[in-house]
Amino acid sequence: MTSVGLAGVGIMGRGMAQNLLAKGFELWLWNRTPSKLEPLLAQGARAASSPAELASRCEVLLTCLSDTGPVETVLFGPSGAAEGLRSGGVVVDTSTISPSKTREFAARLGERGVTLLDAPLSGGSEGAARGTLSVMVGGPADALERVRPVLEAVGKQITHVGPSGSGQMVKLVNQILVVGTMLSMAEALTFAQAAGLDLDKTLSAVSGGAAGSWTLSNRGPQILRRDFRPGFSVDLQQKDLRLVLAAADELGVPLQACSTAFHYYRVVQQRGGGGDGNHAIVKALEYLTGLEVGRKEE
Repeated sequence: MTSVGLAGVGIMGRGMAQNLLAKGFELWLWNRTPSKLEPLLAQGARAASSPAELASRCEVLLTCLSDTGPVETVLFGPSGAAEGLRSGGVVVDTSTISPSKTREFAARLGERGVTLLDAPLSGGSEGAARGTLSVMVGGPADALERVRPVLEAVGKQITHVGPSGSGQMVKLVNQILVVGTMLSMAEALTFAQAAGLDLDKTLSAVSGGAAGSWTLSNRGPQILRRDFRPGFSVDLQQKDLRLVLAAADELGVPLQACSTAFHYYRVVQQRGGGGDGNHAIVKALEYLTGLEVGRKEE
């Protein structure tokens, strides 16, 4: 039985951990807030006291963290995973972080005989819970094949997209598509609200046609219910948009919709909605129009 380590059990990591346990992997966990591990320990996982101990206990180490800085700290900081990794090991970083820093981390681990795969995820908390995530993997193809059974426990579509850093770049492509769809959905539903349409019927009418999408079918009904619980938070979406816009600046590519979405999300953050789901972009449009999408008349 392959022993797997997972650093980070937030919204995504929690579902991943449960699926790894369900598939019979020996699972070791580390989290910055140890109390969040308790439900998973009750299901059979084991806790490590540090990233270094976590790395020493497992054959495959997964990281699922919020940003570039935390990944660097977990890998290379005091009692970091690099201290416990064995030559020949594989680290799979499922976080969404800087592509250039990913390549740097891969080189640093490579000096220790360890392979880093950048394998960011798409599918939200629902996909993490169901084990149906899309995984876009950068790094050596042979290393991916070694860890494929582990990734198949958490993802349905696993695609090798190129050398180190490519997984992160493809994830940024994914995020460009996500925020563009979120923005257009928010504008469309705000328009429908202003027009006095029956929003449930409107959503049903357009979801099955050319305008249909995963975002519209899953997040549209949440907006109409005023349910802004996060599958993926505004704060994390903003972090990803910063990565997108920085990469676009380096490439000289104009991304007008992403820039607009970034500033709308900033409005949501400034009004206390950073912990809301990323479909809360509609709140910025509500603020501009004085409307409230989905609220039923008294």
